[in-house]
Amino acid sequence: DVQLQASGGGLVQAGGSLRLSCVVQGLTFDDYVIAWFRQAPGKEREGVTCIDMGDKKTYYEDSVKGRFTISRDNAKNTANLQMNSLKPEDTAVYYCAADLGAIATMKFPTLYDYWGQGTLVTVSS
Repeated sequence: DVQLQASGGGLVQAGGSLRLSCVVQGLTFDDYVIAWFRQAPGKEREGVTCIDMGDKKTYYEDSVKGRFTISRDNAKNTANLQMNSLKPEDTAVYYCAADLGAIATMKFPTLYDYWGQGTLVTVSS
């Protein structure tokens, strides 16, 4: 079975940092684009960032550019999201997802084949 296990969420003050991890099992990790999405209460799920397979090129939603960094370790089947300078508007449940696709994009959640269970990030002001 394919499993994506997200962890690292928690409560942090504005300006603080958190590091999320996504451990993936049951698929050939190198073949998948990995993304982080988030969903705040009452809002639609939105793409935050994604990382391509081979060249590990990264893409970011405008509001997190310069603050968030996605990375992947193909040897450990793990993707990480380092979040710095957190803001209250970053509060959401964060999900990692995997897409067996040719194009790395986080614009269309429906493209993603597998999802983790989500980890809650709460940023207090």
